[in-house]
Amino acid sequence: MKRRSVLKSALLALASGSLPAAAEKARSAPPRSTMIDTRDGTRLHFREWGTGRSIVFVAPWGLCSDWWDIPVINLVDRGGWHCVTFDRRGHARSDDPCRGYDFDTLADDIASVLDTLDLQNVVLVGHSLGGAEVVRYLTRHRSQRVSHAVLIAPTTPFRMKTEDNPNGSPREVIERGLELLKGHDLPRVAAEAAPDFFGLPKNSVSTQTLDWWCRMFVDRVSTKVLSDLWKVMNETDFRSELRTLRTPTLILQGDADKSTQLELTGRPTHELITGSQLIVYEGAPHGLPYTHTDRMLADIVAFART
Repeated sequence: MKRRSVLKSALLALASGSLPAAAEKARSAPPRSTMIDTRDGTRLHFREWGTGRSIVFVAPWGLCSDWWDIPVINLVDRGGWHCVTFDRRGHARSDDPCRGYDFDTLADDIASVLDTLDLQNVVLVGHSLGGAEVVRYLTRHRSQRVSHAVLIAPTTPFRMKTEDNPNGSPREVIERGLELLKGHDLPRVAAEAAPDFFGLPKNSVSTQTLDWWCRMFVDRVSTKVLSDLWKVMNETDFRSELRTLRTPTLILQGDADKSTQLELTGRPTHELITGSQLIVYEGAPHGLPYTHTDRMLADIVAFART
Protein backbone atom coordinates (compact mmCIF):
# COMPACT_ATOMS: atom_id res chain seq x y z
CA MET A 1 0.00 0.00 0.00
CA LYS A 2 2.84 2.39 0.81
CA ARG A 3 4.35 1.84 -2.67
CA ARG A 4 0.96 2.50 -4.26
CA SER A 5 0.57 5.72 -2.27
CA VAL A 6 4.00 6.94 -3.34
CA LEU A 7 3.17 6.22 -6.97
CA LYS A 8 -0.17 7.98 -6.64
CA SER A 9 1.49 11.05 -5.10
CA ALA A 10 4.05 11.15 -7.89
CA LEU A 11 1.34 11.00 -10.54
CA LEU A 12 -0.58 13.80 -8.84
CA ALA A 13 2.58 15.90 -8.69
CA LEU A 14 3.15 15.30 -12.38
CA ALA A 15 -0.42 16.25 -13.26
CA SER A 16 -0.34 19.43 -11.15
CA GLY A 17 2.99 20.62 -12.53
CA SER A 18 4.69 20.56 -9.13
CA LEU A 19 7.82 18.83 -10.37
CA PRO A 20 11.23 19.91 -9.13
CA ALA A 21 13.11 22.49 -11.18
CA ALA A 22 15.71 19.88 -12.11
CA ALA A 23 13.09 17.86 -13.92
CA GLU A 24 11.93 20.97 -15.77
CA LYS A 25 15.52 21.61 -16.85
CA ALA A 26 15.89 18.02 -18.05
CA ARG A 27 12.81 18.38 -20.21
CA SER A 28 14.27 21.45 -21.91
CA ALA A 29 17.25 19.46 -23.27
CA PRO A 30 17.06 18.60 -26.98
CA PRO A 31 15.57 15.09 -27.24
CA ARG A 32 17.40 12.32 -29.05
CA SER A 33 15.42 10.88 -31.95
CA THR A 34 13.60 7.68 -31.03
CA MET A 35 13.35 6.47 -34.64
CA ILE A 36 15.85 4.39 -36.61
CA ASP A 37 15.89 4.22 -40.42
CA THR A 38 16.25 0.68 -41.75
CA ARG A 39 17.79 -0.36 -45.05
CA ASP A 40 14.50 -0.14 -46.95
CA GLY A 41 13.50 3.18 -45.37
CA THR A 42 11.12 1.78 -42.75
CA ARG A 43 11.41 3.65 -39.47
CA LEU A 44 11.60 1.69 -36.23
CA HIS A 45 10.75 3.17 -32.86
CA PHE A 46 13.22 2.31 -30.10
CA ARG A 47 13.69 3.09 -26.43
CA GLU A 48 16.80 2.87 -24.25
CA TRP A 49 17.33 3.02 -20.52
CA GLY A 50 20.32 2.82 -18.21
CA THR A 51 24.06 2.86 -18.73
CA GLY A 52 26.56 0.04 -19.00
CA ARG A 53 26.72 -3.07 -21.14
CA SER A 54 24.05 -3.20 -23.85
CA ILE A 55 21.25 -5.75 -23.83
CA VAL A 56 18.74 -5.66 -26.70
CA PHE A 57 15.29 -7.27 -26.44
CA VAL A 58 13.25 -8.58 -29.40
CA ALA A 59 9.53 -9.07 -28.76
CA PRO A 60 7.32 -12.14 -29.40
CA TRP A 61 4.89 -12.60 -32.26
CA GLY A 62 2.10 -10.02 -32.16
CA LEU A 63 3.57 -7.98 -29.30
CA CYS A 64 5.46 -4.69 -29.30
CA SER A 65 8.34 -3.47 -27.15
CA ASP A 66 5.92 -2.66 -24.30
CA TRP A 67 6.12 -6.37 -23.48
CA TRP A 68 9.62 -5.79 -22.09
CA ASP A 69 8.81 -2.84 -19.81
CA ILE A 70 8.80 -4.73 -16.50
CA PRO A 71 12.00 -6.75 -17.13
CA VAL A 72 13.79 -3.64 -18.38
CA ILE A 73 12.78 -1.53 -15.39
CA ASN A 74 13.98 -4.27 -13.05
CA LEU A 75 17.28 -4.68 -14.88
CA VAL A 76 18.01 -0.94 -15.01
CA ASP A 77 17.33 -0.68 -11.27
CA ARG A 78 20.13 -3.20 -10.69
CA GLY A 79 22.60 -0.91 -12.48
CA GLY A 80 25.27 -1.63 -15.06
CA TRP A 81 22.98 -2.27 -18.02
CA HIS A 82 22.02 -0.26 -21.08
CA CYS A 83 18.68 -1.72 -22.16
CA VAL A 84 17.30 -1.27 -25.67
CA THR A 85 13.87 -2.31 -26.93
CA PHE A 86 12.27 -1.59 -30.29
CA ASP A 87 8.94 -2.06 -32.03
CA ARG A 88 9.15 -4.55 -34.88
CA ARG A 89 8.08 -3.10 -38.25
CA GLY A 90 4.30 -2.97 -38.42
CA HIS A 91 3.97 -2.84 -34.64
CA ALA A 92 3.01 0.04 -32.35
CA ARG A 93 5.03 3.21 -33.06
CA SER A 94 7.12 1.81 -35.94
CA ASP A 95 6.19 2.19 -39.61
CA ASP A 96 4.06 -0.39 -41.37
CA PRO A 97 5.46 -0.49 -44.91
CA CYS A 98 3.17 -3.40 -45.91
CA ARG A 99 6.25 -5.41 -46.85
CA GLY A 100 9.30 -7.00 -45.30
CA TYR A 101 7.59 -9.54 -43.08
CA ASP A 102 10.18 -12.23 -43.72
CA PHE A 103 13.11 -13.34 -41.56
CA ASP A 104 15.83 -11.84 -43.75
CA THR A 105 14.27 -8.39 -43.55
CA LEU A 106 13.52 -8.72 -39.85
CA ALA A 107 17.15 -9.72 -39.26
CA ASP A 108 18.26 -6.69 -41.26
CA ASP A 109 16.07 -4.54 -39.01
CA ILE A 110 17.92 -5.84 -35.94
CA ALA A 111 21.17 -4.99 -37.72
CA SER A 112 19.90 -1.45 -38.32
CA VAL A 113 19.20 -1.03 -34.60
CA LEU A 114 22.60 -2.33 -33.49
CA ASP A 115 24.51 -0.46 -36.22
CA THR A 116 22.71 2.88 -35.80
CA LEU A 117 23.24 2.87 -32.04
CA ASP A 118 26.77 1.47 -32.55
CA LEU A 119 26.31 -1.18 -29.87
CA GLN A 120 29.16 -3.54 -28.97
CA ASN A 121 29.47 -6.62 -26.75
CA VAL A 122 25.68 -6.98 -26.93
CA VAL A 123 23.51 -9.52 -25.16
CA LEU A 124 20.76 -10.14 -27.74
CA VAL A 125 17.54 -11.53 -26.26
CA GLY A 126 14.59 -12.80 -28.29
CA HIS A 127 11.30 -14.23 -27.04
CA SER A 128 9.24 -16.66 -29.14
CA LEU A 129 9.25 -15.33 -32.74
CA GLY A 130 11.89 -12.86 -31.52
CA GLY A 131 14.16 -15.81 -30.82
CA ALA A 132 13.92 -16.91 -34.45
CA GLU A 133 14.73 -13.36 -35.54
CA VAL A 134 17.83 -13.43 -33.33
CA VAL A 135 18.95 -16.69 -34.94
CA ARG A 136 18.54 -15.31 -38.46
CA TYR A 137 20.40 -12.12 -37.49
CA LEU A 138 23.34 -14.16 -36.18
CA THR A 139 23.52 -16.46 -39.21
CA ARG A 140 22.86 -13.77 -41.81
CA HIS A 141 25.07 -10.97 -40.49
CA ARG A 142 27.82 -12.87 -38.65
CA SER A 143 28.08 -9.72 -36.58
CA GLN A 144 30.87 -9.14 -34.09
CA ARG A 145 28.56 -6.83 -32.16
CA VAL A 146 26.81 -9.69 -30.32
CA SER A 147 28.73 -11.65 -27.70
CA HIS A 148 25.85 -13.60 -26.13
CA ALA A 149 22.42 -14.68 -27.39
CA VAL A 150 19.41 -15.64 -25.29
CA LEU A 151 16.42 -17.46 -26.80
CA ILE A 152 13.34 -17.51 -24.58
CA ALA A 153 10.72 -20.11 -25.55
CA PRO A 154 11.83 -19.89 -29.21
CA THR A 155 9.71 -20.93 -32.18
CA THR A 156 12.74 -22.68 -33.70
CA PRO A 157 13.76 -25.08 -35.11
CA PHE A 158 10.76 -25.94 -37.34
CA ARG A 159 7.07 -25.93 -36.47
CA MET A 160 5.48 -27.53 -39.53
CA LYS A 161 5.03 -31.27 -40.06
CA THR A 162 6.96 -32.72 -42.98
CA GLU A 163 8.36 -36.14 -43.84
CA ASP A 164 11.57 -35.38 -41.96
CA ASN A 165 9.79 -33.44 -39.17
CA PRO A 166 6.95 -35.79 -38.17
CA ASN A 167 6.25 -34.12 -34.80
CA GLY A 168 5.44 -30.72 -36.28
CA SER A 169 1.99 -29.23 -36.78
CA PRO A 170 0.17 -30.40 -39.94
CA ARG A 171 -0.22 -27.72 -42.58
CA GLU A 172 -4.01 -27.84 -42.23
CA VAL A 173 -3.71 -26.95 -38.52
CA ILE A 174 -1.47 -24.00 -39.37
CA GLU A 175 -3.96 -22.92 -42.02
CA ARG A 176 -6.82 -23.08 -39.53
CA GLY A 177 -4.87 -20.83 -37.21
CA LEU A 178 -4.39 -18.40 -40.06
CA GLU A 179 -8.11 -18.38 -40.81
CA LEU A 180 -8.86 -17.61 -37.16
CA LEU A 181 -6.59 -14.56 -37.39
CA LYS A 182 -8.36 -13.37 -40.52
CA GLY A 183 -11.83 -13.89 -39.07
CA HIS A 184 -14.17 -11.31 -37.63
CA ASP A 185 -13.42 -11.83 -33.96
CA LEU A 186 -9.69 -11.36 -33.30
CA PRO A 187 -10.39 -9.89 -29.82
CA ARG A 188 -12.07 -13.16 -28.83
CA VAL A 189 -9.20 -15.22 -30.26
CA ALA A 190 -6.69 -13.18 -28.26
CA ALA A 191 -8.78 -13.31 -25.07
CA GLU A 192 -9.09 -17.09 -25.28
CA ALA A 193 -5.32 -17.49 -25.80
CA ALA A 194 -4.27 -15.22 -22.92
CA PRO A 195 -4.83 -17.65 -19.98
CA ASP A 196 -2.61 -20.32 -21.53
CA PHE A 197 0.04 -17.76 -22.47
CA PHE A 198 0.37 -16.71 -18.82
CA GLY A 199 -0.19 -20.17 -17.37
CA LEU A 200 -3.39 -19.54 -15.45
CA PRO A 201 -4.48 -20.53 -12.88
CA LYS A 202 -1.05 -21.68 -11.63
CA ASN A 203 0.36 -18.17 -12.09
CA SER A 204 -1.36 -15.19 -10.53
CA VAL A 205 -2.05 -12.69 -13.30
CA SER A 206 -4.67 -9.96 -13.06
CA THR A 207 -7.58 -9.55 -15.45
CA GLN A 208 -6.18 -6.11 -16.28
CA THR A 209 -2.86 -7.66 -17.37
CA LEU A 210 -4.68 -10.12 -19.60
CA ASP A 211 -6.60 -7.22 -21.13
CA TRP A 212 -3.35 -5.26 -21.67
CA TRP A 213 -1.83 -8.25 -23.46
CA CYS A 214 -4.90 -8.66 -25.66
CA ARG A 215 -4.93 -4.95 -26.54
CA MET A 216 -1.39 -5.25 -27.93
CA PHE A 217 -2.64 -7.82 -30.42
CA VAL A 218 -5.80 -5.96 -31.30
CA ASP A 219 -4.62 -2.34 -31.26
CA ARG A 220 -0.85 -2.35 -31.86
CA VAL A 221 -0.47 -4.54 -34.95
CA SER A 222 -2.63 -5.15 -38.02
CA THR A 223 -4.26 -8.45 -38.88
CA LYS A 224 -2.27 -8.47 -42.14
CA VAL A 225 1.04 -8.26 -40.27
CA LEU A 226 -0.07 -10.94 -37.79
CA SER A 227 -1.01 -13.20 -40.69
CA ASP A 228 2.22 -12.68 -42.62
CA LEU A 229 4.31 -13.38 -39.54
CA TRP A 230 2.19 -16.41 -38.60
CA LYS A 231 3.06 -17.98 -41.95
CA VAL A 232 6.81 -17.39 -41.83
CA MET A 233 6.97 -18.35 -38.14
CA ASN A 234 5.37 -21.72 -38.85
CA GLU A 235 6.81 -22.51 -42.27
CA THR A 236 10.49 -21.54 -41.89
CA ASP A 237 12.97 -24.34 -41.24
CA PHE A 238 15.91 -23.20 -39.07
CA ARG A 239 17.49 -26.60 -38.53
CA SER A 240 20.44 -26.20 -40.88
CA GLU A 241 21.37 -22.70 -39.74
CA LEU A 242 21.12 -23.54 -36.05
CA ARG A 243 23.96 -25.99 -36.60
CA THR A 244 26.18 -23.15 -37.80
CA LEU A 245 25.73 -20.88 -34.75
CA ARG A 246 28.90 -20.22 -32.78
CA THR A 247 27.71 -17.36 -30.60
CA PRO A 248 27.34 -18.50 -26.95
CA THR A 249 23.62 -19.17 -26.60
CA LEU A 250 21.30 -19.66 -23.63
CA ILE A 251 17.81 -21.12 -24.06
CA LEU A 252 15.18 -20.54 -21.37
CA GLN A 253 11.81 -22.28 -21.49
CA GLY A 254 9.06 -23.51 -19.24
CA ASP A 255 7.88 -27.11 -19.21
CA ALA A 256 4.26 -25.86 -19.09
CA ASP A 257 4.59 -23.82 -22.31
CA LYS A 258 1.49 -24.49 -24.43
CA SER A 259 2.40 -22.08 -27.24
CA THR A 260 5.78 -23.59 -28.11
CA GLN A 261 6.14 -26.95 -26.42
CA LEU A 262 9.57 -27.52 -24.91
CA GLU A 263 10.15 -30.90 -26.55
CA LEU A 264 9.33 -29.50 -30.00
CA THR A 265 11.18 -26.17 -29.78
CA GLY A 266 13.57 -25.32 -26.96
CA ARG A 267 15.10 -28.74 -26.47
CA PRO A 268 15.75 -29.54 -30.16
CA THR A 269 17.03 -25.98 -30.65
CA HIS A 270 19.49 -26.60 -27.81
CA GLU A 271 20.56 -29.91 -29.36
CA LEU A 272 21.27 -28.23 -32.71
CA ILE A 273 23.35 -25.32 -31.34
CA THR A 274 26.82 -26.50 -30.40
CA GLY A 275 27.75 -25.57 -26.83
CA SER A 276 24.38 -23.99 -26.00
CA GLN A 277 22.84 -24.10 -22.54
CA LEU A 278 19.22 -25.01 -21.79
CA ILE A 279 17.50 -24.07 -18.53
CA VAL A 280 14.01 -25.47 -18.02
CA TYR A 281 11.64 -23.63 -15.68
CA GLU A 282 9.30 -26.03 -13.92
CA GLY A 283 5.69 -24.95 -14.37
CA ALA A 284 6.54 -21.86 -16.42
CA PRO A 285 4.31 -20.85 -19.37
CA HIS A 286 5.16 -19.19 -22.65
CA GLY A 287 4.89 -15.78 -20.98
CA LEU A 288 7.73 -16.49 -18.54
CA PRO A 289 9.34 -13.03 -19.00
CA TYR A 290 6.30 -11.74 -17.10
CA THR A 291 5.57 -14.63 -14.73
CA HIS A 292 9.20 -15.44 -13.88
CA THR A 293 10.87 -12.06 -14.37
CA ASP A 294 13.36 -12.17 -11.50
CA ARG A 295 14.62 -15.66 -12.24
CA MET A 296 14.88 -14.93 -15.96
CA LEU A 297 16.94 -11.79 -15.39
CA ALA A 298 19.20 -13.57 -12.90
CA ASP A 299 19.85 -16.33 -15.45
CA ILE A 300 20.54 -13.85 -18.26
CA VAL A 301 22.93 -11.78 -16.13
CA ALA A 302 24.81 -14.86 -14.92
CA PHE A 303 25.11 -16.18 -18.49
CA ALA A 304 26.27 -12.81 -19.85
CA ARG A 305 29.14 -12.82 -17.36
CA THR A 306 30.53 -16.15 -18.61
